[in-house]
Amino acid sequence: MNKFFQTLGQSTNGFLRDEEGAQVVEYALIIAVVSIALVVALKALTADDGDFGTFITRVGTCLTSTTGGCV
Repeated sequence: MNKFFQTLGQSTNGFLRDEEGAQVVEYALIIAVVSIALVVALKALTADDGDFGTFITRVGTCLTSTTGGCV
């Protein structure tokens, strides 16, 4: 029975020292922060009328316009 607890203790120590899971969590947090920032930025850009389709149309017009009247 004592050998079982030693093996269990060694496995637990190995699990606690493994840092691969921590890296996955860090990447997930970075992705979450970037996603939230993108949502906030898009919300601010569409604050005029709140319609994302209008925003995309406005960007398309600015990219294809030769007069340069984009704001």
